[in-house]
Formats: sequence, structure tokens, C-alpha cells
Amino acid sequence: MRTTLRITLRLRGWDMTQQQSTTPRRKSRGAILRIAAATVLVASLGGFSYWFFTCPCDRTPGGYLLGTEAEEPISDWSFANNVELCQIQITAGLLPHSINLNCMATFTGELYLSCSLCDGKRWSSAALDDSRARIRLDGTVYPVTATRVTDSDELDRAWAARVQKLQHVSSPINPAPPPDAPRPDHWWSFRLESRCRRASL
Repeated sequence: MRTTLRITLRLRGWDMTQQQSTTPRRKSRGAILRIAAATVLVASLGGFSYWFFTCPCDRTPGGYLLGTEAEEPISDWSFANNVELCQIQITAGLLPHSINLNCMATFTGELYLSCSLCDGKRWSSAALDDSRARIRLDGTVYPVTATRVTDSDELDRAWAARVQKLQHVSSPINPAPPPDAPRPDHWWSFRLESRCRRASL
């Protein structure tokens, strides 16, 4: 009996020792997993924030447009013809959505957006549903209303302004068309007009 009791006690003591030695290992593994998960989460949030506030980048869309907020409404947008590309922000679902687009002003100072093969695009569909938008030109953000142009004569004026601008301001992703290029049937344009900041996105 004594021998059996001693063996049992020794075995129990060995079990306790084994449990005590494995518990720190489990805690250590758990801590490592929590740190790894936190690192991935922080990196993901950082990457999302960088994209959301930095883009649009070339053809990659972005989120909220940062920049100096314009205080006064604009009636003459002629200065837009000195900017290679403008960034337009609309609301698509729950989050703001912004892209690079060519914008151009007519000789009377009206501002238009250029959009090829526009039917069904995310931003144009959203603009048709909610005309409130923000446009960034050379670091300044202007609250605007975007209205699709359907009148043929007005479309011709907007197209002529686009062609004329791109003869002087163009890029590899936004090349200049021939001066006598006809307006394509698939080409859309939106007229942009200043709106009150209180109604901003």
C-alpha cells in the first residue's frame, strides 16, 4: 500500500509539473498570436487610410478628397484649363468615391467633365442619383452640383472646350485628340456649378 501510494503521489506530482511547464508556453503562443493579429489590423487600417485619403492615383479611384476648401462660389472656371486633370468626388453607397477626370471650361467660363464610354460607370451612375459632388483643382476643393448634359448643342460646346484644352494640356493617360475630332456618340459630359458649402458631402 505504501509503495502504491508513493508511486501515485509521484505520478500526480509529475502531472502537475508537466501542466505548470506547458501553461507558460500556451500563454506565450496566445500572446504572439494576439500581437500578430494586432499588427495585421494596424497595417490594414494604415493601408486603407492611405488609399482613402491619398488617391485617386492615375486610374486608381480613391475616397475623400483632401485640400483647401473654397470659401466663395465660382462663376468663371477658366482656370481649370490650366490643370491637367481634376478629381471628382461623389457618393457611391456608404463611402465617398473619387476619380481623376478631364475637366474643361468654355470661353464663357462654364465647367464640364469629360467621360468616354460613360454609361454604366460607377461614378456617373452615382452622380445621376445624387448630383452633389466635390471637385479638386490644383489642391483646392470646391463643392459643386453635377448635371448630365443631354442637349446636343451644349455637348458640342463642351467637346470643343475639351479638344481645345488638350492641345495645350495633355498627358500619356489623357492624350490630345486631333483639333477636328468629332464628338463620339458614347461621350458624356456633366456641367458643374458651385453650390453652398452647407450642402456639402
